[in-house]
Amino acid sequence: MGRPRNFEADTVVERAMEEFWTHGYANTSPAQLAEATGVGKGSLYNTFGSKRQLFDQALARYGRMGAELAEEILSRPGTTRECMGAYLRETVDSDVAQPIRRGCMAVNTAAELGGHDLEITRALRAIEERIVAVLAARIDQGRRDGDVSSDVNARATAEFLFNTSAGLRIMAKTNDARALYRIIDVALTTL
Repeated sequence: MGRPRNFEADTVVERAMEEFWTHGYANTSPAQLAEATGVGKGSLYNTFGSKRQLFDQALARYGRMGAELAEEILSRPGTTRECMGAYLRETVDSDVAQPIRRGCMAVNTAAELGGHDLEITRALRAIEERIVAVLAARIDQGRRDGDVSSDVNARATAEFLFNTSAGLRIMAKTNDARALYRIIDVALTTL
């Protein structure tokens, strides 16, 4: 009989997510994961199977967190434009406040592995679809509430705003918030 685990799997996935987010998939070694999680390499592999399987769980966690954040911000009181502005500004503010500006884990993963790895590409598309659906639902609500024109295509506008968010996350690595806010202000004119 093996020894019982003395760690919480969710905590390990969260700590691994932070390492992958900071360093990327290829540049995160098993030794780094063991150090960051406080779990030996053998136990990590016994529990999660492989570095890739741990990464898949970390990326899925990141995607859930991103969708939950979008849902929370977009459900706040205010017009659609105010809520979308708050959502975009909060991601920018979070990025530029970090000592190491690492942007968005999903965007970073798309740049590193998207298009080359079918499973990762599918996972990234699922994350995108969930967030676009949240954005589109808020735009539809704005159309019903009358603060978004009825001729605005909710899906296409949500895709545009998602794309804007992805670009902002990249630009947050090298720009200040003021410059990024100008981009947000222009993007919000689509509503």
